[in-house]
Amino acid sequence: MQVPAQVEYEKATSVQHALALLARYGPEAKVLAGGHSLIPMMKLRLAQPEVLVDINGLTDLCFIDRVADELRIGTLTRHAQLLESELAGEHFAILHDAERVIADPIVRNWGTVGGSLCQADPSEDLSAAFAAMKGTMVIEGPGGSREVSARAFHTGPYETVVGPSELLTEIRLPIRPGHQRGGSAYLKVARRAGDWPVGAAGAAVWLTDGIVADVGIGLTAVGARHFVAAEAEEFLLGRPADEENLARAGEIAAEHCRPVTDQRGPADYKRHLVRELTARVLRAALSRAGGLAGRPS
Repeated sequence: MQVPAQVEYEKATSVQHALALLARYGPEAKVLAGGHSLIPMMKLRLAQPEVLVDINGLTDLCFIDRVADELRIGTLTRHAQLLESELAGEHFAILHDAERVIADPIVRNWGTVGGSLCQADPSEDLSAAFAAMKGTMVIEGPGGSREVSARAFHTGPYETVVGPSELLTEIRLPIRPGHQRGGSAYLKVARRAGDWPVGAAGAAVWLTDGIVADVGIGLTAVGARHFVAAEAEEFLLGRPADEENLARAGEIAAEHCRPVTDQRGPADYKRHLVRELTARVLRAALSRAGGLAGRPS
């Protein structure tokens, strides 16, 4: 039976208390939220913090609200809460799509949105979803709060811009003006239900008169830099939302990702998945936005 190494435990009573604890213990401390990513890594000795700072009691970090033209999600929001949120689903169907295929009900009931993002696993579903929606991360630290684009949040496998004495507290997603029709979707291929993806794609598209006014394409588990298919996005901007352009966007996304051969499949197979999933998820997002150009909505 695998068990973690001995570790000290501190329970935070407020955000400021959590920040003080993180500042006191420095890089040797880890934040404990849901624990479904951190604890397994500790059991395998892939992570060996000296101190766990438990933030599960910080209920003020568990919320899903609309403030002006933003959807705001607290870092301690559980996956199940995000899946059940009518407000989130109304504006960003991609969130419900992604949450339905994350792990299993037990993990979704306890695991947190912020914990998944901060784990920064290259195969993590929500990282691609938030990258597609061009969200903003709010990070609290000793000097106050700062905002970082979701696309700049991850610096590498299991690495983020959150410093040793900082805490991710909130994710903000822009709600577009009503004159732009928008839609979003998320698709993934996994070996079995609830597993990490072999490949996955998320897309958010906004149309003006059938032309792509803005688009976000997120990719996970296939070596896409910052979880984004930036070249495919650039190609689609200003073009008609038709089948030919969607297929080409899929090809471009496949050309620029960097999948590796591993136990989930060979690199060529994953590149093929990127091409197909990108086109399909764009098609699904556009269907929610009102249909493809040249096709009745």
